[in-house]
Amino acid sequence: MQLGRRHALFGGLGVALLGTPAAAQEITFFRIGTGGTVGTYFPIGGLIANAISNPPGSRACADGGSCGVPGLVATAVASLGSVANVAAIAAGSMQSGFVQSDVAYWAFNGTGIYDGRPKVDVLCAIANLYPESFQLVARSGAGAKSIKDLAGKRVSLDEPGSGTLVGARLILGAFGMTEKDIKAEYLKSQQAADRMKEGSLDAFFSVSGWPNGAIAELASTVGVDLVPIDGPQADALVKQYGFFAADEIPDGVYKNVAGVKTVSVNAIWATSTKQPEPLIYAVTAALWNPSTRKLLDSGHSKGRDIRFETAVQGLGIPLHPGSEKYYREKGLIK
Repeated sequence: MQLGRRHALFGGLGVALLGTPAAAQEITFFRIGTGGTVGTYFPIGGLIANAISNPPGSRACADGGSCGVPGLVATAVASLGSVANVAAIAAGSMQSGFVQSDVAYWAFNGTGIYDGRPKVDVLCAIANLYPESFQLVARSGAGAKSIKDLAGKRVSLDEPGSGTLVGARLILGAFGMTEKDIKAEYLKSQQAADRMKEGSLDAFFSVSGWPNGAIAELASTVGVDLVPIDGPQADALVKQYGFFAADEIPDGVYKNVAGVKTVSVNAIWATSTKQPEPLIYAVTAALWNPSTRKLLDSGHSKGRDIRFETAVQGLGIPLHPGSEKYYREKGLIK
């Protein structure tokens, strides 16, 4: 499937705006880079891809059909996560992707983990989606009740290229620790969960909306504890890095697991300034169509946290001109 062809992008959108009959429409392909299939990015990406798609030949929105962008075929693509999605957007191999707000900020400004590397100044935002909690999951019986308890234990920080790995290193640093203080491993969430089931891993970091499917399965089988990320160290982390926020995971999110205080970043939907303004305007409008609201509310618990009112908060990067135009028209920004 050839993606991102300029004539297809303009052609598909042009027929949408001009109301040309469906048979004459060209297809516009629009990929959304997400994350691992067991996380939250992938299912949320699938919901959004479904909502904004309206392939040629579909019934019109007014007739009870899809209220997506006419001619658009969007797909959610599994990926290595935030850092990988930034690279794909910059290279043009993905038209958009989900990115943690901290990673987006560093990439755009060439700071933090992107220090000494070229700025990804084509990166821009379609919308803020929802808060992503840092979930530090420990095997029941591992004796990990605090960050300091991780010393000497087998801990997965997530895979290279993921935003989770970046955040885990910052959190360890805030508590005066490094990877040398633990037996660090670098596994995808599902691999980490499998290792924990086998008893060969003590803890792992996950950054995602809750409930996370892999963690829920562990809680109902081998049993887990959530390790708090709080206290003056967490307060200092939030103060130092404005893209972090204090957060809390309630009791009972996972079976027989007590809630904890933690920190979070925002999950944002990012794209490139190279994507045409009319296309991204139409995609943004489709995201906030009332029919999309129904899909988000019924499709995933985190879907309910994706709200128009918070769409431009905590982005860390500029809005795409097409999205900015839409939000100005709707009065969300002045």
